[in-house]
Order: sequence, then C-alpha cells, then structure tokens
Amino acid sequence: MSQDILGDQQRHLAQLLEAIQRCAWFLQQSRNKVTWPMDGEWLADHKKDVALFETLAAINERFAKLQDSLASAMRHSALLAGEPTDSFLKVLALFEKQRVIDDISDWQRCRAIRNIAAHDYATHYAQIAEHFNLLNELADMLLLTSQRLVNWSAEQLQILPASQDFSTEFDSIFI
Repeated sequence: MSQDILGDQQRHLAQLLEAIQRCAWFLQQSRNKVTWPMDGEWLADHKKDVALFETLAAINERFAKLQDSLASAMRHSALLAGEPTDSFLKVLALFEKQRVIDDISDWQRCRAIRNIAAHDYATHYAQIAEHFNLLNELADMLLLTSQRLVNWSAEQLQILPASQDFSTEFDSIFI
C-alpha cells in the first residue's frame, strides 16, 4: 500500500467499475447465444450439445461474477462517499435511495439464485431450464444496476472505469 491511501482506494473502485463493464458485456454476449425462454423438453433434446452447455455455464459464472463485482463496488463506493458500510443491508439501502437498485428484495433474489447456481447441481432438465430462465430474467436487473452504478460513481465521486477498453461495448448493451 502506498502513502496515497485515498488515491489507492479511488483506483481500486475504478478497477472494479472496469471489471463490471467487462462482466456485463460478456454476460450479455452469452445471453445472446440462447433463444429464451427455454423449456425442459427442448433442453433434454439438446443434452449433449457441448456448445450450448458451455454457454449456459458461462452465463452462470458471469452472472455470479457480475453480482459479486457490483457488491464490492457498491460497498467501496459507499465507503468513499462517507456512508456507513458496517452491514451490506445499509449499503443496499443507500443505493436503493440513490436509485442505483430498484428494490433490495430484487438484489436478494439475485443473490439467492446465484448461491443456488454455485452449490446445487440439478439433473432434471425442467429444473435446469427454469433456473436459466430466471437467471436470464434477473440479468436485466443486474445490467441496469451496472449502468446506474457506473453513472453514479462518475457523477457523485468523479471516478470512471480504470480504462475505456469495454466502455463502448458496455454502452451498446443499453441501446
């Protein structure tokens, strides 16, 4: 750690914002490869389609990484804004009030489905299809939260993503 602690913290947030842009864009690209909604019968018919299941695995991972990155960036943004960060519910309440997230319960639904994806391995294709349809539905909320957090950080903290490498691609998600 350098002597410039505030600068270090600001650079860390900038790197988190860049990671959010990258995660959001890759999540969207993976979602675009699948025809939604899917049903269990269709999924069972394609159960040996390696490309499809690699795409679904990528959606699982990118959804989880995006939510984790958003959580880290929200906590870090709140800290830099001088807001309480002793509990994540306080952080979520701040960003709900700031209209970065629409509703704390939506965030918690995303967290629950993320945890199910990380720890459960369903073998019934109808359940697998239901899981991915829900991830797809909730991904829109995560993507919108990403856009709002990047904008909030620029407006309130004057902190932008560390590089512009994915800014054009990130912005194209919302056109």
